[in-house]
Amino acid sequence: MSGNKPTAEVRLGRIKAAIWANQDKDGGRWHTVQLTRLYQDGEQWRSTHSFGRNDLLTVAKVADLAHSKVCELEASEREGEEISAGAAEA
Repeated sequence: MSGNKPTAEVRLGRIKAAIWANQDKDGGRWHTVQLTRLYQDGEQWRSTHSFGRNDLLTVAKVADLAHSKVCELEASEREGEEISAGAAEA
């Protein structure tokens, strides 16, 4: 994850889910999700993986939205693979 950008992000308020695409050497793909809470430290914005009691419902909603986004991304990738396979057969 160093230096790369996430495939997608979901955010509600200060709670954010970064969705990362991963690929193994055999071409298998999967997604991982990193949940963070943004906060301001003086003039600088920072992030943490620690959540307070009042953050937890928002974390659950962001996780649900991230799950839906991952399913959408994977369906889109499968659709693209089916189109590629069909074009190769023609």
